[in-house]
Amino acid sequence: MSAATRPVDLAHLARYTGGDAALNAEVLRLFDSQVNEMVARLKIILAARDQKSWKEVTHTLKGAARGIGAFAFADAAAAAEPIDLVANGNEGAAAVTAIEARAGAVQSFIRGYLKS
Repeated sequence: MSAATRPVDLAHLARYTGGDAALNAEVLRLFDSQVNEMVARLKIILAARDQKSWKEVTHTLKGAARGIGAFAFADAAAAAEPIDLVANGNEGAAAVTAIEARAGAVQSFIRGYLKS
């Protein structure tokens, strides 16, 4: 897998961690452990049509993903952030599906990275 197609840009992450392998692993582990919880929260928020929480969680996911270099994931969260859940819950549901797919790819990458 080339650097351009990896779900996580390790060179980007290294700019924040100084290339410290242990710190890279810790940051990725933390991200991996929190993603499922955040996506589950999005589903609850979507069902409740809680616009404020939707914006907060999608914004948090976007920032966290950008921080580790998971740019496709961040883009999915950024696309979801402005969705009006009251006016268009179906668009919100599609956004959650897209975020979940990107999360799966990132988590799979992270778990492979941590095993190597």
